Amino acid sequence: MAHALGYVKKQENGNFEGTLSGLVLDQKFRISIIPNGDKATPEQPDYRVYTEGRNEIGGGWRKVGKSSGNEYVSLTLAAPAFGPSRVFANLGKAAGQDDDGVMAILWNPRD
Repeated sequence: MAHALGYVKKQENGNFEGTLSGLVLDQKFRISIIPNGDKATPEQPDYRVYTEGRNEIGGGWRKVGKSSGNEYVSLTLAAPAFGPSRVFANLGKAAGQDDDGVMAILWNPRD
């Protein structure tokens, strides 16, 4: 079952701005997901994820769903506050939202 780790809203400049929470002791982090204008190879992320203090904590790659054909962003997050493992999540439409610009950061933990 997927859990929402936070919510972001797409900005006119292509950035996503919002809050990441629920990872450690219910701390909340203001984050920005910014298009990577310096991408030179397919392995590099399409987006970079930064905290409010401009610390880079991850990246995002544009993907296409195999069955749906819909585009989404796959995120990889890593920071000491998250513990020793990376967190893998996706940006998806936030449930119950009328605003198409509001996205949930969805994490599906492994059993």
